[in-house]
Amino acid sequence: MHIYHLAYLYDARADMSEITIKHLAEKLNLATSTVSRALNDSHEISDKTKKRVIELAKALNFQPNAYARGLREQKSKTIGIIVPDRVNHFFNLVIEGVETVCRAHGYSLIVYNSYEDVAQEKKIVYGLLGGKVDAVVMSLADEEKEVEHLKWLQERNIPIIFFDRIAQNVKGSKYVTNDQEAAYIGTKHLLEKGCKKTVFLGLSNTSIVGMARKKGFIQAHEELEIPLSNSSILEFGHDDVQNQAILEKLFYKLDRPDGVLAAAEKLGLSAYRALAKTKIKVPNQVKVVSFTNMQVADLLNPPLSTIAQPAFDLGSACATELIKGLKDKKTDFSLDKKIIIPSVFTARESSQ
Repeated sequence: MHIYHLAYLYDARADMSEITIKHLAEKLNLATSTVSRALNDSHEISDKTKKRVIELAKALNFQPNAYARGLREQKSKTIGIIVPDRVNHFFNLVIEGVETVCRAHGYSLIVYNSYEDVAQEKKIVYGLLGGKVDAVVMSLADEEKEVEHLKWLQERNIPIIFFDRIAQNVKGSKYVTNDQEAAYIGTKHLLEKGCKKTVFLGLSNTSIVGMARKKGFIQAHEELEIPLSNSSILEFGHDDVQNQAILEKLFYKLDRPDGVLAAAEKLGLSAYRALAKTKIKVPNQVKVVSFTNMQVADLLNPPLSTIAQPAFDLGSACATELIKGLKDKKTDFSLDKKIIIPSVFTARESSQ
């Protein structure tokens, strides 16, 4: 079982239409049957001819095993997973969950990173035809932008299962967590611990996940009748250094917040660094709760209170449904359904 981490991606929509066994045969001046047998390592073909075929196949990014099997079975026994951020522990755990199920059922996994870029995501999707994958598990770079490439993939009978950042306007199975409820629980915990001026740290995008967490933050304040101000909800980009600098200025103020709910792992870590730099004591002066699947949260100083998404379980559930459906062959992957797997809140010293 292998996971392939792609160093580069390209728009294969045009390339893949040319790279066929017939194309290889024409380039090598061989019969298509000879090329097919060479790719299948047939004893009928000489080692010299096999070498010529395989070298050209590699040069043209033609995958011999997947394509040769595809001619007979129309299957590659491969699942593709597309994530927007490989650095985030959440997505790594989802990948681990998908990979575990794939391995148990004899499937391989190819991992793609869209780097939070819809254009890159489109390049990946358009490169998935030609036997590269049987199905796709994905979390979108941006749920509110273009979805034509997703529908294009489905129209070509490649099933998609979405998780976390899901496509609202594309039908299919969607695995999510209870983001609003989880943010509500984390915020309520801060307020019940005595915080009077809490801030919400969110990423500045149109993510449905981010908006749900913001709603949970607001909901807790409304229910406990604790007022919010315009400065209670802050939005950040993806530059960690810049984020930390902004937070340092925030914590230097005399009227600094006394509670923090970070809606993303990177913002929770930036808050910790900024608090350490400004010598603000956690939790005595500022209490912190963060969404994160970081496995060393309890080793931080002080141990960080976390809202952990069931990342491994999400990945496992997505892969289980896909592989079961692929084996059944009668499964309708276009049915629209949402499956919610709850997050887990763990209170540690950072918010006590």
